[in-house]
Amino acid sequence: MPERAHVTSVDALESFRANLIVYLSKARPTLEEVSADVQRMRGWLEGEQRTHWENEVRQRSRALHEAQQALFSAKLSSFREATAAEQMAVQRTRRALEGAEGKLRVLKQWNRVFDNRVDPLVKQMEKLHTVLAHDMVRAVAFLAQAIQTLDAYAAVAPPAAVPGAAQPQPGGQGRERRSKP
Repeated sequence: MPERAHVTSVDALESFRANLIVYLSKARPTLEEVSADVQRMRGWLEGEQRTHWENEVRQRSRALHEAQQALFSAKLSSFREATAAEQMAVQRTRRALEGAEGKLRVLKQWNRVFDNRVDPLVKQMEKLHTVLAHDMVRAVAFLAQAIQTLDAYAAVAPPAAVPGAAQPQPGGQGRERRSKP
């Protein structure tokens, strides 16, 4: 059995370490970007879109109320009868209000579904981020130390053959030969 490992090059380790560093430099920002996108989407659903559709419901409710008032005034007026245009305006604004209310209901449902579907994925993403931020950084440091240790080991000269020491036989069966005095 040889007493020394035959380390001639640590290029493969150096290459792997370099590739790992490149991977980390790309993966961590990508994960952070995805995380930010999830937060932006949650904010968009809970904030901007909710506010938009709540305002639309209010505006369309006012428009329906005004159209109903115009129709009612026309019916009470002794000068004329309610016109078809006023009746159609009430129907049109009622449909618009129902559409906005429907979109607001869907938005609220999306908020619930979004959290239920995204939260498990966000937790997995956070675990991966932890691995990349801590474990892989330690792995890069370990590889650097291993490369340094192996380089130092490879630089050490092999011990010189001691006369009278056991010499391996050509055939692989290392029998000892003793020199005669």
